[in-house]
Amino acid sequence: MQNARQKSLLQFHFIVFLFGFTSILGALIQLPALSIVAWRMGIASLLIGLFLAVRHPEKFKIPSSQWPLVIAGGLMIAVHWITFFHAIKIAGVSLTLSMMATGAFMTALLEPLFYRKKMVVYELLFGALALLGLLLIFRAEYDQLWGMVVALISAVLSVFFTLINGKLTHRLPARSVSFYELFIGFVAVMLYIQFDPQIAWSSLAVQGSDLVYLLILGSVCTAYAFIVSVSVMKELNPFTIMIIINLEPVYGILLSLAIFGEKEYMSPTFYVGLLVILVAIGCNGYFKTRAVAPPLQ
Repeated sequence: MQNARQKSLLQFHFIVFLFGFTSILGALIQLPALSIVAWRMGIASLLIGLFLAVRHPEKFKIPSSQWPLVIAGGLMIAVHWITFFHAIKIAGVSLTLSMMATGAFMTALLEPLFYRKKMVVYELLFGALALLGLLLIFRAEYDQLWGMVVALISAVLSVFFTLINGKLTHRLPARSVSFYELFIGFVAVMLYIQFDPQIAWSSLAVQGSDLVYLLILGSVCTAYAFIVSVSVMKELNPFTIMIIINLEPVYGILLSLAIFGEKEYMSPTFYVGLLVILVAIGCNGYFKTRAVAPPLQ
């Protein structure tokens, strides 16, 4: 049992590392954000669809009553990824990931509204601390304001996607949800390209190393990560999962510094702000999973 847990722990660290690595691939791929997302969702939905067809064909069936949420989730993840990769293109990996780190707090603050629960005091306190970290980053990197705004929009979209999936995964198999959301997002992006006269089909053309990067992004960083994360999470408690997931921006920023060097260097105030956000997220997760806080009256 312990060996199974240790194996799951290592696997989940690797999955979160892969999630962080997607930002690096987004910076390396020369295509625009819309094209990256089209390729990513197309490759991932194809591979997950093949996996289900071979291993679990019965999971293609989902109740008709769940389709509105599934469609909303697919559209949400598509727009989230488009804004995410666009932010990387205009603001860089480090700034984008620092904004994405606030998503954990947005989820904690919006979850009570979405699920009609009572707000707890410590979430407001740590939310204020995370806001302080965010303001430090904005002050330090004000010249990248538009890029940070796009990244924040992406973070908000990821929150709503998480809340939608929180409902779906209690009703449907996670792999079925992943397949249909990725496929629906892919179809939506392709339709957008088809009917937008300002976007040419040539924007999807891939050259040189971009093909390798896209295959890694769609297969290893998306399809494989989606499939493995479902089984791995069964062996880990919520607190462990939360701590590891919060390492995603750390992995991504360290990778960006190692790969892109001076291009990704930020001011000391930026790193202070990021640290404040990560501490706030970690403390919030600790109280959320280890203690029961009194509701805010």
